[in-house]
Amino acid sequence: MVHQPVLLNEVIKYLNPKSGDNFVDCTVDGGGHSLALLEKNKPDGQVLGIDLDKTVLDYLKNKIEGTELNQRFILIHRNYIFLNEIIEEYNFKPIQGILLDLGMSLWQIDSQGRGFSFLRDEPLDMRYDPESNSLTAEVILNNWPEEKIQQILEDYGEERFAPRIAQKIIEVRKVVPIKTTGQLVEIIREVVSAPYRHQRIHFATRTFQALRIAVNQELDNLITVLPQIIKVLHPGGRAIIISFHSLEDRIVKNFIQEKEQEQKIKSVLPKVIQPTFEEIFHNPASRSAKMRVFEKIKPEIKSD
Repeated sequence: MVHQPVLLNEVIKYLNPKSGDNFVDCTVDGGGHSLALLEKNKPDGQVLGIDLDKTVLDYLKNKIEGTELNQRFILIHRNYIFLNEIIEEYNFKPIQGILLDLGMSLWQIDSQGRGFSFLRDEPLDMRYDPESNSLTAEVILNNWPEEKIQQILEDYGEERFAPRIAQKIIEVRKVVPIKTTGQLVEIIREVVSAPYRHQRIHFATRTFQALRIAVNQELDNLITVLPQIIKVLHPGGRAIIISFHSLEDRIVKNFIQEKEQEQKIKSVLPKVIQPTFEEIFHNPASRSAKMRVFEKIKPEIKSD
């Protein structure tokens, strides 16, 4: 598994790990961020890594087996929306920093055959965790009403050809079930304009993004976990959220502004951090990443 953690130097800079600090990586993926934190918080600091994808966790468990990291890297197969519950269950405290990297792993896209990519013909699955989720992209495309399909394409993909694409999906599924990514790409190709088909971004990108978000309830999950991050953070602890499209970043930005007004947190950065040109050159998948950082405010000590 090849994994290039996004904005790694910036994550280390703003979490500022020290010996003995504890961190939570809510989307541990290939472990790039977590392993870098574990290098900085040794000899006794810990990282609790959460991921929905059991395959990723099995890879990491094999990687650290027989090393000292086996005692310091705690790996949990669960959805990060249960963050508070997980922290209580493992009594993982105090927490000096939390990372939530919302990006999809290229390894997930390239090697799992779940239909995340429009570049290969695969089953229209798109679930991060097939064990806990029965909803697939195939179910949506073949069973949901046209209005609802159009709505998710507009809301989650910001797809301007959503009405045409939704209408064509209904037409096609009356004749033959839509089961593969190849079928879906051809449906989109038929109804979008010629200039749209030849833009820098692939013409199917927004539709695939919208379906993936709908299948995995990504935006709802983000809204659910953000208050929990504040709750479990130690006062003075920091949280980093890395998002990859405007819908996610808007949710994070609005949440930070709201909680700043309530004086529960303070923003560490005046604006988002984005990858350098050098990082984008070496890791093109990082180009749309946006990083926001906030710190939990320490309660005032009132004197008598």
